[in-house]
Amino acid sequence: MKRLLTSIFVFLTLSVPAHAAGFDETINTATAPIAKFIGQIVFFKIPIGDANLPLVVLWLVIGAVFFTFYMGFVNIRGFKHAIELVRGDYANPDDAGEVSHFQALATAVSGTVGIGNIGGVAVAVTVGGAGATFWLIMAGFLGMSTKFVECTLGVKYRTENPDGSVSGGPMYYLDKGFAERGMAGFGKFMGTFYAIGIFIGALGIGNMFQSNQAFVQFVNVTGGETGSWWADKGWLFGTAMALVTGSVIIGGIKSIARVTEKIVPFMAIFYCIFALMVIFMNFDAIPQAISNIFSGAMTGEGVAGGALGALIIGFQRAVFSNEAGIGSASIAHSAVRTNEPVTEGVVSLLEPFIDTIIICTITAMVIGTAQVADPNFAGEAKGIAMTSAAFERQISWFPIPLAFAAMLFAFSTMISWSYYGLKGWTYLFGEGQTMDRLYKLIFCIFVALGCMVKLGPILDISDALVFLICVPNILGLYFLAPIVKREMESYFARIKSGEIKRFKHG
Repeated sequence: MKRLLTSIFVFLTLSVPAHAAGFDETINTATAPIAKFIGQIVFFKIPIGDANLPLVVLWLVIGAVFFTFYMGFVNIRGFKHAIELVRGDYANPDDAGEVSHFQALATAVSGTVGIGNIGGVAVAVTVGGAGATFWLIMAGFLGMSTKFVECTLGVKYRTENPDGSVSGGPMYYLDKGFAERGMAGFGKFMGTFYAIGIFIGALGIGNMFQSNQAFVQFVNVTGGETGSWWADKGWLFGTAMALVTGSVIIGGIKSIARVTEKIVPFMAIFYCIFALMVIFMNFDAIPQAISNIFSGAMTGEGVAGGALGALIIGFQRAVFSNEAGIGSASIAHSAVRTNEPVTEGVVSLLEPFIDTIIICTITAMVIGTAQVADPNFAGEAKGIAMTSAAFERQISWFPIPLAFAAMLFAFSTMISWSYYGLKGWTYLFGEGQTMDRLYKLIFCIFVALGCMVKLGPILDISDALVFLICVPNILGLYFLAPIVKREMESYFARIKSGEIKRFKHG
C-alpha cells in the first residue's frame, strides 16, 4: 500500500510542469474530432415535434417498461422484501460472496449518487421545465425493474475465484449466458466490448468528472476563481484526493464496502436534511412548486417542445443518474454473500428509489420552490451552481455544506467506479495482484488529473462509451429475461411456502 501511494505522489508531482505547459489543451484539441464522431453516433437524436429524443434514451426507456411488465411489477411487490433483505433477515454468513446485502447496496448507491444528483437535476429542470421532475420520478420507478434483472443475472453468472473473491457483472452474464445457448463467440465479443467501455468510463465520468466537479465547487466556496488560494492548485487538491482514494481502493471491494456502508447513509441524510431545510424555508412556495411539476409534465409549453420535451429530459436525466440499463451497478451487487441470485435483484430495487425518486426529487424541489419565490434567483447560473444559488438564497453559508456534500458524493462515486473499472480490467487481462495494483495506480492518477486538466473531448468520449455499452447490456437482458423470471417465480414461491426461512442470527 505504501508503495502504491508513494508512486501516485511521485507521478503527480512530476506531472505538474506538463499541466503548466498546456498539455491538457493539446490532448483536448487532438481528441475533439474523435469525441464529436463518437458522440454523434451514440447520442443520435430523432426529432419528435419540437423536441429531439436521443435514441440511446429510447432504448433504455423501452427496456425499463418491458421489464416492469414482464416481471409483474416486481418494483412494487418486491419492495418490502428488499428492506427485509437489507436488514439481514435472510442473511447467511456461510453463503458465497464477499459483502453483505447492505454493503453491496451502499456500494452501488455510492456509484450512482454523484454530482449529477446535485447539478444534473438543475440542468434537467432548466431545459425541460418543472415537468421534467415528474418524468424523472417515473423513469426512476421503471428503472427499478431493469436493475432487478441486471443484478439477478450479475449474481447468477458471477465467477468465484480461488481466493474467495468474486467477479461479476454484464461482461460475465453476457459471456456465459450466450455461451449456454451455443453463441459463445458472440457472448465473448459482447463481454469484451462491455469490459472496454466500463474500464474507460470508470476513468472518465466515474473518476475525472467527479474529482473535477468537486474541485470546482471547493474553489467556488473558498473565494472563486479570482479569490481562492486553491484556484491554481488543482494538482495539490487532486493529489490529496488521489491519495485518499488510493488508501480505500487498495483493499478491494471489502475495503470499499466498509467505507460506503458508513459514508452513503451519512452523505444522503446530510444532504437531504439541508435540502429539506431550504424547501421548508420556502414553505409558501411548496404547493405551487408541486403543481408546476404535474402541470408541466402534462401540458408544458415552450420548453424543449412542451410536455414531450419535459418527458424526454426527465427520462434522460433519470437513466443517466441511476444508470439503470447500463449494468454498472450489477458489478458491485455481484459481490454479495448469497446463494440466491434473486435476493440481490430484489435488494437492487432500492437503488433507483434512493438515487432518483428521493434524492433527485428533493434537489428538484429545492430548485422548484426557489423558482416560485424568485424566478431569477440563479441569474445565469446552471448545473451545480444553480443548485448552490438556491441554497444560498436562504442562508449565505448554505453552499458550504453543499460543497461538502458534493465532495462526499464525488468521492463515493469514485471508489465505487474504481471497482467497476477493475472488474472490466481483470476480465480483459486476467485476475492477479500485479494487474490489480497497476489498474489502481492508473485510476488514482486519473483522479488527480481530473482536477488538473480542462475536461472536454476526453470526457465526452468516456461519457459516450458508457452509454454505448447499454446496447449490448439491454440486448443481453432481453435474451436472458426468461431465466430471471423463472428464478424469481421459484424464489418467491419458496418464500411463500416457508421453504426459505428467515436466518436466525446469534
